[in-house]
Amino acid sequence: MSGSGDRGNAGVRHDADERADGDDTATSADRVGVGPWEGPWPDGDHWDPELLEHGDRRNVVDAYRYWRHDAIVADLDTRRHDFHVAVENWGHDFNIGSVIRTANAMGAQAFHIVGRRRWNRRGAMVTDRYQHEHHHLDAAALAEWARAEGLALLGIDNLPGSVPLETFDLPRRCVLVFGQEGPGLSEPMRAECQAVLHIEQFGSTRSINAGAAAAVAMHAWVRRHVFDQHP
Repeated sequence: MSGSGDRGNAGVRHDADERADGDDTATSADRVGVGPWEGPWPDGDHWDPELLEHGDRRNVVDAYRYWRHDAIVADLDTRRHDFHVAVENWGHDFNIGSVIRTANAMGAQAFHIVGRRRWNRRGAMVTDRYQHEHHHLDAAALAEWARAEGLALLGIDNLPGSVPLETFDLPRRCVLVFGQEGPGLSEPMRAECQAVLHIEQFGSTRSINAGAAAAVAMHAWVRRHVFDQHP
């Protein structure tokens, strides 16, 4: 396993760059963010002078407007949650980016790519730059890392023998593992997971989108450990 951290953040990308990474149709008319800072500049090392001067068009919440990239990552590190997210990457699935974007929104500790190191970042909308990224060669390597860290490996897939996510007591320290759209979790990954959980469905479709399933699973962890506050 190797970790790539936040992948060379010596500088930040300004204006519409982050929006454009996730949406090639973005124009000046629908650019997100704010313009140049009005009035005297604020004091503090976390402010980015270039953003204050030219505006902040990044895909960040308002509380982080005009902040340096590394300052945002450092602040997030003080309040990330105890769950990790892992995604198998065998076919350059677009949904991986969606999973990582949700991992950022839900405050995951880190995300892990299993298989091919290069993955389809388009759907992440640049949110991966604010997360910690790790790579694992295969399921066995991820499992070895999780055991060393004391993390439960939990697969999310609607497989025979899987148990409902809704009634499973999600541990605080865990890795939620997702397969690819279509094939789902690989056989080796299923064998490494302590449990495989499925999301109950009530319609006619056999499965739901991998990105949607990941969002449901992560939010289930948030409800259990952030809002319910069970011991």
